[in-house]
Amino acid sequence: MNLKVTGLHLEITPALREYLESKIERIARHVDQLIDVSVTLSVDKLVQKAEVNVHLSGKDIHVEATDNDMYAAIDALMDKLDRQVLKHKEKNSEHRGAGAGAQPEASL
Repeated sequence: MNLKVTGLHLEITPALREYLESKIERIARHVDQLIDVSVTLSVDKLVQKAEVNVHLSGKDIHVEATDNDMYAAIDALMDKLDRQVLKHKEKNSEHRGAGAGAQPEASL
């Protein structure tokens, strides 16, 4: 997994990077095919904004979150991303389970 963290009008401190890495580990546990993660953190006056682009096998996910505090924005971002990743994982498992391997019921 490649992690790229970018700050717009913001310096990425080691504590902020470590916090992001710990949150992304939670996402990585849900899905095996996590290829690339790109996080952009920005400050615009009083609004702290966090964006993430996640490249999975067969799917790209983009999520944004804003808050007054950067850590709260990251928490909201990771909650949204977690829901999106689980939704993608469920869709993949549903398609695999109902494939050609299913046996039709015999009529009597």
